[in-house]
Amino acid sequence: MHAVAADGRDDAALLRAHLDGDQEAFGALVRRHQDRLWALALRTMGDREEAADALQDAMLSAYRAAERFRGDSAVTTWLHRIVVNACLDRIRRRQVRPTVPLAETDQHAAPAPDRDTALVVHDALRQLPPDQRVALVLVDLQGYSVADAAQVLGTAEGTIKSRCARGRARLAVLLGHLRNPTSGHNVGPVKGKEGAAHD
Repeated sequence: MHAVAADGRDDAALLRAHLDGDQEAFGALVRRHQDRLWALALRTMGDREEAADALQDAMLSAYRAAERFRGDSAVTTWLHRIVVNACLDRIRRRQVRPTVPLAETDQHAAPAPDRDTALVVHDALRQLPPDQRVALVLVDLQGYSVADAAQVLGTAEGTIKSRCARGRARLAVLLGHLRNPTSGHNVGPVKGKEGAAHD
């Protein structure tokens, strides 16, 4: 289903208006989806500054590439794909040109019981290979179906299921102590059974 703006234009109409020279249309499109796009960038990057830079890169790319949108997927799927690609580009550049991670200065400190649980989860996500991380963010954190996540990432549904399964297995080891101090086998997907691996 296409999102519709207050003036009655859906996403595709806003994109066409942008191409036709409407200077407000692209901004309206971005504002409509910015919360979910920001959440995707933040959860994928695990760092607010990196996420903000990735999102800015993505929106600039979308602005410039709008004329290449062919309409074979929803505009929101196209935008999410551009954000994912911008995040993965930044992750790859960071791996090629490694810096000392900020978390290293306090990674041995004992976490506070509440607030820091989220930080531990974010840190664990950042330890996953990028393809597994993005699949888990889309399916378990963003609530995408496996089919929709496959469309965003331009890959097969079976690949998404496999990446989610491997990512969850690795998170179970990294985060097992949060559920059960004596076992690392009790951590499952963050929400629901959507995207659980089969076969």
